[in-house]
Amino acid sequence: MYEQAFKNIDNALRKDAGVSSELDYIEQTSWILFLKYLDDLEKDRKTEAALAGREYKNIIALKYRWEAWAAPKNTDGKLDHNKALLGDDLSDFVNIELFPYFKKFKHEAESPDTIEYKIGEIFGELKNKIHSGHTLREILDIVDILRFRSQAEKYELSHLYEAKIKNMGNAGRNGGEYYTPRPLIKTIVKVVDPHIGDTIYDGAAGSAGFLVEAFKYLEKDREKLSPKDWEILQKKTFYGKEKKSLAYIIGIMNMILHGIDTPNIEHKNTLSENISDYQEKDRFDIILTNPPFGGKERAEVQQNFPIKTSETAFLFLQHFIKILRAGGRAGIVIKNTFLSNTDNASVSLRKYLLESCNLYTVLDLPGGTFAGAGVKTVILFFEKGAPTKKVWYYQLNPGRNLGKTNPLSEKDLAEFIELQKTKADSENSWSVDIKNIDPKTFDLSVKNPNKNNEQKLRDPKEILEEMGKLDVDSGEILKSIEKII
Repeated sequence: MYEQAFKNIDNALRKDAGVSSELDYIEQTSWILFLKYLDDLEKDRKTEAALAGREYKNIIALKYRWEAWAAPKNTDGKLDHNKALLGDDLSDFVNIELFPYFKKFKHEAESPDTIEYKIGEIFGELKNKIHSGHTLREILDIVDILRFRSQAEKYELSHLYEAKIKNMGNAGRNGGEYYTPRPLIKTIVKVVDPHIGDTIYDGAAGSAGFLVEAFKYLEKDREKLSPKDWEILQKKTFYGKEKKSLAYIIGIMNMILHGIDTPNIEHKNTLSENISDYQEKDRFDIILTNPPFGGKERAEVQQNFPIKTSETAFLFLQHFIKILRAGGRAGIVIKNTFLSNTDNASVSLRKYLLESCNLYTVLDLPGGTFAGAGVKTVILFFEKGAPTKKVWYYQLNPGRNLGKTNPLSEKDLAEFIELQKTKADSENSWSVDIKNIDPKTFDLSVKNPNKNNEQKLRDPKEILEEMGKLDVDSGEILKSIEKII
């Protein structure tokens, strides 16, 4: 039922002039799903209050509740066509009344960690792009049959929502920045191994994939968790920041669908914070993240960091090292050029990392791991508080070219997970003592000592181009010979 509902929503959106891409599809689906989720949440809270003999005060005023404008019902439980808004009346109500009403919630909320604040944030950043009120009515009718009440329902909806995020990532344009392959995230979470009571942070949250997978990792034995453990997981474990509006909204919705009712994600530019201002209360036990790379930050933003650079990823790395608690652990995706760049910022940053943290593992990923990214990346695993003495490298070699149609799988990463437990040497893994790292450059390049004698395979395009040139040269030689004859 749910899968078909999502397909029907996409089909309806494709017909609308205001919606043109996978990014638009998930954005528009998100705000409608969110309002349906709020309706179910209010009903559940009202039932719980009644069972406890308490009075429940609704978050949303009657006029703006789902049952009043989106799906008014008659006595037999079917849509009341006399009360249901249609066409321009529906569009006008949503654009002129509904969105401004919810936008005010942010300013009236008691604190940023309330559901009211999240409502205000979401509707302050979004707008309804569905031009046709008839299309909107069609989608509202589809969403109305969806339920967020049971764990099974939430699980199925979350699975489908993940699929939409993946499609958005594969769609190109800016979509790829919102999607880190889930097998890779799961592997990073397993290696870092968070526990109940740890605070887990992603300062470049995107679609909240890292926070969601960490939640799934910690709640896998839910029946063994005490009510206190569950409350800690819900309210005092997962934290994030996200700069971009769409990613912020998708991240919140993704966490809600996976069972985290009031996500602690802030909508802000992480790099706007001066890292020298951080105190112990601001720090986290675990960092799991894939910060954006290739971006450029303004000079005033760079002033927030001791090592000045315009490269976004390098500023993020300074932020993460500083905000990690002593004894805390991190798994961070970064461009592989970080390991070897010779500019002053890169050298200084490697020195800072090696001296303030134990960089115990570097996972070298093959090209094509990230759909459409076009760059090679590595994962840095480190613990803060003691300097690095030895770095264990693993060069992932799946034995095939990765891409959209042939993505990374958990099976590809199984050997890495097993070997990293003991930091064992193998054809794909080796260790480098800090004493053997150049103290001037702190070069951490991936140089597999087991593959020194292997001849690098040439690119097929390069071979074909060379063959073409040889054909041209041969033709000219033959013409010269013919003239002589």
